[in-house]
Amino acid sequence: MALHAPVLVLKDSLKRESGTKVHHANIQAAKAVADIIRTTLGPRSMLKMLLDAAGGIVVTNDGNCMLRELDLAHPAAKSMIELSRTQDEEVGDGTTSVIVLAGEMLHVAQTFIDKNYHPTVICRAYTKALDDAIAVLDKIAIPVNVDDRVAMLGLVKSSIGTKLTGQFGDLIADLAIDATTTAGVDLGQGIREVDIKKYIKVEKVPGGQLEDSKVLKGVMINKDVVAPGKMRRKIINPRIILLDCPLEYKKGENQTNAELMKEEDWEVMLKMEEEYIENLCAQILKFKPDLVITEKGLSDLAVHYLGKAGVSAIRRLRKTDNNRIAKACGAVIVNRPEELQESDVGTGAGLFEVKKIGDEFFAFIVDCKDPKACTVLLRGASKDLLNEVERNLQDAMSVARNILKNPKLLPGGGATELTVSATLKQKSSSVEGIEKWPYEAAALAFEAIPRTLLQNCGLNVIRTMTQLQGKHANGENAWVGIDGSSGDIVDMKERKIWDSYSVKAQTFKTAIEAACMLLRIDDIVSGIKKQQAPGASSAPKQPQIEQEGGADNEQMIPE
Repeated sequence: MALHAPVLVLKDSLKRESGTKVHHANIQAAKAVADIIRTTLGPRSMLKMLLDAAGGIVVTNDGNCMLRELDLAHPAAKSMIELSRTQDEEVGDGTTSVIVLAGEMLHVAQTFIDKNYHPTVICRAYTKALDDAIAVLDKIAIPVNVDDRVAMLGLVKSSIGTKLTGQFGDLIADLAIDATTTAGVDLGQGIREVDIKKYIKVEKVPGGQLEDSKVLKGVMINKDVVAPGKMRRKIINPRIILLDCPLEYKKGENQTNAELMKEEDWEVMLKMEEEYIENLCAQILKFKPDLVITEKGLSDLAVHYLGKAGVSAIRRLRKTDNNRIAKACGAVIVNRPEELQESDVGTGAGLFEVKKIGDEFFAFIVDCKDPKACTVLLRGASKDLLNEVERNLQDAMSVARNILKNPKLLPGGGATELTVSATLKQKSSSVEGIEKWPYEAAALAFEAIPRTLLQNCGLNVIRTMTQLQGKHANGENAWVGIDGSSGDIVDMKERKIWDSYSVKAQTFKTAIEAACMLLRIDDIVSGIKKQQAPGASSAPKQPQIEQEGGADNEQMIPE
């Protein structure tokens, strides 16, 4: 029988890699990503400077922030980036640890793949290790009293200690705790829900010093009153009305032609418009407000009527800001002036005033009685610095929020990971069959975090690690870890280096699940593009509806 020509199944343009080659590539890629951000873990962390395509610079050491800016080619590396994003959205902190841990998990799996272990076996062992690790966390976690300000400060500080603003220690931590406790909403059963995105606004104003930053008991907006000369810029205990409708004459939806026969008709029409606006204003003024704020336009005429009555007005406010003001002063946003009721008027604010900061005017609605929304005012020397401070504040607020949600603490400084590692090592002897080795490897992988902390301190890694392992040997001394700034082995309870339980648990889960997912990939087929018919190249492409990052923009959030 003659030799047949080889059968072509895949097109020429397709590349296919399979088997161990893929595993190696994936593990390499994941490790590369982990190495990029490894140096940003811990208080002695370095900063990264990223240049984006437009030539703007970002200086940061927030894991998620760096990876967002990177443009990676390898698919496995991309999925690592997703990890830190999930972590950021879920708990807001631990974005660096997650990547370092996942990279390490894959790294220790490499030896087993070389020995022809089946990936599912490794994954099974990892999942088992994860369950045990979470059990250990539950065992060593200690409850914290949310109202104990000192404990909270220590906790938030250990989260920001690793960030650029660590040197301003208490400042950011104070801001974060103030903001989150203000905006917290009790859901009953002792659960607090804090919606950071909606009700805490961070306003960055360049100039001044960082120490001038503060949490306002109320809201600040980047607007001035409509007629600065005529309207009051400072009102004590204002009555505030929030509107969602334009105070101007309604225009037709489409072009309307009105044919006027007589000259007087024109005047009649103008008169009608004026009366309409006068009515609108009269309905509002019935409630004797001091401040009227609308999201839409205000016509000159309406400004005149309001100004005559001594009412200050602000127009074209962002929807999100309006919601915050409503929350802060207890007003209700009204859609039609006809429907105003006394209960819709906000009386909770203590002071409305317009101040000039730098060269812009800002309206403050502050000293609220029981605000449920607040603004954090950040001052600083440069824009880059402010951006970084804002990112750190975001992390700090997330930590504060996590504690309010789930008030349990774990030791920081790598102590948790070491305890988990020691306990898993003990348990590994009772694991049956072939899964024992990967299980033990997973236990070792947890040590990546304390090891990286040590590397960043510039200590003798091996010696210190052995000391620590000795301390943790049988799962006791759960609270002994590394003081990241000096590199000493200390008791975390004394140094007040804490981590929040929800962050740690989420870190472990995300890292291990991701490692398992990447290990299960055994085939990469690339080049699945539909070939264009010749001559079709000039045809316009379908417009892409959803741009990347479009979903995060403020304008698109439905309130």
